[in-house]
Amino acid sequence: MSMPVLYLSHGAPPLADDRAWTRELASWSAGLPKPAAILIVSAHWENAPLTLGATTTVPLIYDFWGFPDRFYSVTYSAPGAPALAESVRKLLAGPGMSVHDDPDRGLDHGAYVPLVEMYPEADVPVLQISMPSLDPTELMEVGRRLAPLRDEGVLIIGSGFFTHNLSAITMADPAVAAPGWSAEFDGWGEETLAARDFDALADFLHKAPSGRLAHPRTEHFAPLFVSIGASLDSPDAPRSVIDGYWYGLSKRSVQFT
Repeated sequence: MSMPVLYLSHGAPPLADDRAWTRELASWSAGLPKPAAILIVSAHWENAPLTLGATTTVPLIYDFWGFPDRFYSVTYSAPGAPALAESVRKLLAGPGMSVHDDPDRGLDHGAYVPLVEMYPEADVPVLQISMPSLDPTELMEVGRRLAPLRDEGVLIIGSGFFTHNLSAITMADPAVAAPGWSAEFDGWGEETLAARDFDALADFLHKAPSGRLAHPRTEHFAPLFVSIGASLDSPDAPRSVIDGYWYGLSKRSVQFT
């Protein structure tokens, strides 16, 4: 059985305080087959050439500032995934792509924040890889090459945020109504995903309403394209599993079959 592919909105460390959202993530993972390993691409790691993170358990990266001390004491000691890393190297080998290693780089918050909620036992091996580019076409090709891992029980996750403009929101009330630009982009994204119009999604800065407002920098939407690439062989439309807003940002998260 081929594993599904996910794109999720990962939240900042205070996601752990949002009981509704953490329940949604836990329920989602409970309904999935147990992965043999997880391969995750986070908005918070851009590095070219494409780089593999640690294949042993190393300390997490607390790549955020200004939060209460308790968020810097979170641990997530998932096993490393050296066999998965070797498979990734083989699948990505070839013209136009090279792979490097960073054996000291632990999981960043785009990886461990959702995984703490989804796989709290930390018993599934995890490998994080960098985004070598923010170009949707290049990232879809990365995903396409990685797609055979699905038949080996690997859960491929792109972790970003469906809308992400921190300068246009205030972090005062997580339940605040979504601003127009966030709601417009979210609605367009939902419809465009349902139509499997991946060409339009790849050109979202020009095709989507409020594209530049929703993503003044595109790193939080970019992991979606790895997920799309890994699921191109499926004729089915991705299914939205989580929707709604957090501080006005769309937390839409989808599952590809």
